[in-house]
Amino acid sequence: MRKQRILVTGGAGFLGSHLCRALLESGNEVICVDNYYTGNKTNILDLLEHPYFEVLRHDITFPLYLEVEQIYNLACPASPVHYQYDPVQTTKTSVHGAINMLGLAKRVGARILQASTSEVYGDPSQHPQLENYWGNVNPIGIRACYDEGKRCAETLFFDYHRQHNLSIKVARIFNTYGPGMLADDGRVVSNFIVQALTGQDLTIYGEGTQTRSFCFVDDLVRGLIALMNSDKTVTGPINLGNPIEFTIKELASTVLEKIKSDSKLVLKPLPGDDPKQRCPDISKATELLDWAPTINLSDGLNKTIPYFDNLIKSR
Repeated sequence: MRKQRILVTGGAGFLGSHLCRALLESGNEVICVDNYYTGNKTNILDLLEHPYFEVLRHDITFPLYLEVEQIYNLACPASPVHYQYDPVQTTKTSVHGAINMLGLAKRVGARILQASTSEVYGDPSQHPQLENYWGNVNPIGIRACYDEGKRCAETLFFDYHRQHNLSIKVARIFNTYGPGMLADDGRVVSNFIVQALTGQDLTIYGEGTQTRSFCFVDDLVRGLIALMNSDKTVTGPINLGNPIEFTIKELASTVLEKIKSDSKLVLKPLPGDDPKQRCPDISKATELLDWAPTINLSDGLNKTIPYFDNLIKSR
């Protein structure tokens, strides 16, 4: 495949850093843009000496002028702890950021992929979630800055596609985990692993009967690249995630067993607008991208737990 110049916004974040690495390994030139709000330079330290890797500290709520052929727009805090800390800025990142990146793509004729989210489905009444489901979102709730920000970004992408014939791709990403996650990001996989490794009780919100599906980061990155390089008629939105469901209690038990921890499970009140079920229908991804996850939860946790163990010990 021909070397391409590719921009990854949020490239120093959890997903972004894995994506940058995979794109470089495929022989591309990568420009990583991050304002380091949730991204971390340590995620990309191993890439800094790469001859085809470049880093810019920049906030995409401001315009950016570059010459690129592809844009992966991943910039946005993705965990409730971080996106609720400054909800106005979260919405700006999704909406203003999308406008600026779409404007860049239009100017230089680049193909652009939006990292959207399963959160656009809200607390779904359809299960599993298909891409044609419009969702059940509270527009004024505490999660709305992220949910509605991402929904508006999708609107902008499709309006640019219809109005300006822009080549777009929209991926709806379901729960993803793996090495490189922040220890304090408040997501359930990182929470449970860190709590179990440090001898704390595992915090379960609600009764732990709510379900999630967990996709290992390598599988997710493979899906993003497959979508970006798919036929131009494939715009999405396309669900990317693992369709195998687990209750939160099942995840907690699996983590405790793997770490051989004596930590207990502690139940706390469910946060506002927390979805009861979240599971993708990935028929579209399988049919159009020939993509499906290959790493099961047990193997993925075996790859993730040592990362957090080293992170905690290094502190």
